[in-house]
Amino acid sequence: MSSVPQPQHAAPRSPIRGPALPIGLAATAVGILLSIASAPVATSAERAEMPEPVVVREVPSVQVGATTAADPCSEPRVLEAISVADDAAIIAGFGGGESFRAAVVAGNAPCISLGDPAHVWVVVNKARPLDPLTFAPTSLAELPLQMTTRSGQARGDAAAAVGELAAAAAAEGAGRIGANNGYRSYDLQVATHASHVRENGQAEADAASARAGHSEHQTGLAVDLVACDASCGGIETFGESVQAAWVAENAWEYGFIVRYEQVGAGVTGYMPEPWHLRYLGHELAAAYHHGGYHTLEEFFGLPAAPDYAH
Repeated sequence: MSSVPQPQHAAPRSPIRGPALPIGLAATAVGILLSIASAPVATSAERAEMPEPVVVREVPSVQVGATTAADPCSEPRVLEAISVADDAAIIAGFGGGESFRAAVVAGNAPCISLGDPAHVWVVVNKARPLDPLTFAPTSLAELPLQMTTRSGQARGDAAAAVGELAAAAAAEGAGRIGANNGYRSYDLQVATHASHVRENGQAEADAASARAGHSEHQTGLAVDLVACDASCGGIETFGESVQAAWVAENAWEYGFIVRYEQVGAGVTGYMPEPWHLRYLGHELAAAYHHGGYHTLEEFFGLPAAPDYAH
């Protein structure tokens, strides 16, 4: 009778699950744990004690002071030019036409009055009468152009400049230029405006002719041009001429602007007058042209003046 095989039992497992550590490594781990447990623990007071901060570099304080804006009117060369009433030198003392304009607009030119008719920068319009109302220039010169009326004078600098303008136009093939009017006195302006009123009524007259005391012609700085071919025409036909096109493009180079343009009619209150040139001098006329201005009111930051106060 054969013996029945007895079941084989596995060796009992260690109560510690997972692979057994080598004896040396286990001993090392135990030693580390014991050393951590025996290390002194810092008190809360000790933890609160931090090292004092050290100033590495001290930043110097900044002193800020107010800067006073420069006053061009206090410049010696400006004061000298004012003493001899040299308009070109005064403008140059400001640094040129654009600097002069900017100073006036900013209110930084107390020595400059836009109401003084003795200077090229005067602005006279329906809201800005001449002061005095009967002002007359101290000196006048004959216009070096063929005239169609007896009002053939202008301020000396304006007369010389319009002569140069006409000579340049002729030399460049733009035709011959003459003049209808230059300086008109207060009394002549009274008569001129009254004739417009009789012919066209008050409203149309005020759109075409300045009242006495409000006219640029009274300053001696304005000239009305005409085109002269075989003979000289009237101011009404000037705008259609070759001469007018040349003047509109080139007048600024001789110190003039076309004062009353269609684009500025709402500001000036006048119908367009391509024949009416106003002398500003070379520097201011260049600043006006390059700045793209169309009225003196805009150029000097003044309000529009389309109507008289009364």
